[in-house]
Amino acid sequence: MRIGVISDTHIPDRARAIPPEILEDFKNVEMIIHTGDFVDIGVLDRLKSVCANVKAVYGNMDSYQVRNSLPEKQVIEIGKYRIGIMHGIGAPAKLIEYMEKAFLNDRVDLVVFGHSHTPVVEKRGEILFFNPGSPTDKIFSPYNSYGIIEINDKIEARIIRL
Repeated sequence: MRIGVISDTHIPDRARAIPPEILEDFKNVEMIIHTGDFVDIGVLDRLKSVCANVKAVYGNMDSYQVRNSLPEKQVIEIGKYRIGIMHGIGAPAKLIEYMEKAFLNDRVDLVVFGHSHTPVVEKRGEILFFNPGSPTDKIFSPYNSYGIIEINDKIEARIIRL
């Protein structure tokens, strides 16, 4: 399974729309994961117009409408793998530790998160932590990015620089 991953879009605050090259790439995925900070609920609708299978959580900057429509955290299963999805809060340097605690009892293989706008692909123990960065804001990163996860016999996650 090929999964497109996006976070921290902050539309319309940081950009007017999702970059077109992401939408084009996401036409070739079987699922999209957005880890929050949409800001505008219309971003969710736009992603669903490209791929109907969208999993999403709200972030700390999301509107009441977004928070009312999405969970803070979710765990999904793809084949033999369990994937935790959550935006994150607090200091960027402590985000992985926060995620470890948030999913401590969920037996996840992969945690997909956002919040820091900084791309991360890091394995700790048996868990892979993946943050796609932000496609619209470079405040904490030298480049904009999104992610692709491939799940077959194993999980492979990579950052795509824009």
